[in-house]
Amino acid sequence: MKVPLSVLIPIKNEAGNLERCIGSVSWADEVWVVDSESGDGSAALAESLGAKVVQFQFGGIWPKKKNWALANLPFRHEWVFILDADEVLPASAEAEFRAIVENPQPPYAGYWINRRFMFMGRWLRHAYYPNWNLRLFLHREGRYERIVEGRTQSGDNEVHEHVVVNGRTSRLRGEMDHFAFPSVEVFVEKHNRYSNWEAQAALEQATWNGASLQLGRVNWRRRMKGIVRYLPFRPWLRFAYVYFWQRGFLDGRAGYDFARLHAVYELLSVIKTRELRLRRQAGGDPV
Repeated sequence: MKVPLSVLIPIKNEAGNLERCIGSVSWADEVWVVDSESGDGSAALAESLGAKVVQFQFGGIWPKKKNWALANLPFRHEWVFILDADEVLPASAEAEFRAIVENPQPPYAGYWINRRFMFMGRWLRHAYYPNWNLRLFLHREGRYERIVEGRTQSGDNEVHEHVVVNGRTSRLRGEMDHFAFPSVEVFVEKHNRYSNWEAQAALEQATWNGASLQLGRVNWRRRMKGIVRYLPFRPWLRFAYVYFWQRGFLDGRAGYDFARLHAVYELLSVIKTRELRLRRQAGGDPV
């Protein structure tokens, strides 16, 4: 018997990842794939793998893909798990998820899961680890937070937003692998878009207190992000955070390269923020 769980997978041109991703949740009773008009056959592939596919057309600001899906899809089950196409659950997840979603009186409304980042063909055991995201939750109790109001030019998917639930949360024992950066080119492409989001957030002076996120480690990172925004030498500070504080140096050359790339990402965010402010001062469109 399949696990009474609805899985949500947002995609755009993810044909290279879908079989691995959907295969890792083959035990789930329902899998929804929300596609953004992929041009690589992703939608047809997802359907051939047993998923239900819907198309999403982004209006430019809000809602983005995941929140739109949570608000509009007719989920069969009360528990929803959100899985990105470049993420893979371990085989042990089936038993852990079943025990949670089949409990008639669940003690928690949501669960955080840890991710293991893959970079340069290996797992980074220190840089960006642990990395907690709230992904399993009672559908009626959870939605993604909205941090940025304006246009970000960062794509139609949520970037740094987390799910906020109405109720207590806990952590899953199992961890999932995150193949976010199969190449340096992909890292650069993604973080070019993400830095657009960061710049708009800084322009709006978006709050990062994270008081409702219910996990101390994530809240601490949110608070630090809000403080660092006003400090000089941000690219160097990002490098130091990844390489020294998170002990990325123990990941060898891959950890060094990962930290350097994040310093470049921080530099892009700083310069793009300055550009948006200059446009605003000149009376033009800040985006």
